[in-house]
Amino acid sequence: MPQTHHTIDYIEIPARDLAAATAFYAAAFGWRFNDYGPAYAGIRSADGEGEVGGLAATDEPTGSGGPLVLLYSDDLEATAEAVVAAGGAVVRGPYDFPGGRRLHFTDPTGNELGVWSEG
Repeated sequence: MPQTHHTIDYIEIPARDLAAATAFYAAAFGWRFNDYGPAYAGIRSADGEGEVGGLAATDEPTGSGGPLVLLYSDDLEATAEAVVAAGGAVVRGPYDFPGGRRLHFTDPTGNELGVWSEG
């Protein structure tokens, strides 16, 4: 199956501030959401058919230590710039690995995710 720019398979990402989290992911990656109230926002699939994940409101502290979600990017440098412009931080890379290039970033809640590119 070919990769699609800035998409993931279904995963739930905890968020202490749901509004800030949806704003960050919308600005950094162009994601759109289905609003299910104050505790959950579904992440719409790139084609608008269904969902690929969700942002779940939580009062618990978040950060690295959970599963690492990897997004795909057609342009890793542009993605890094979008992450920073949206209020996130690139915390590792970009760096080469056997499958291409990769970086890790944190969102404003402290969740660490990765982004990879084939070239």
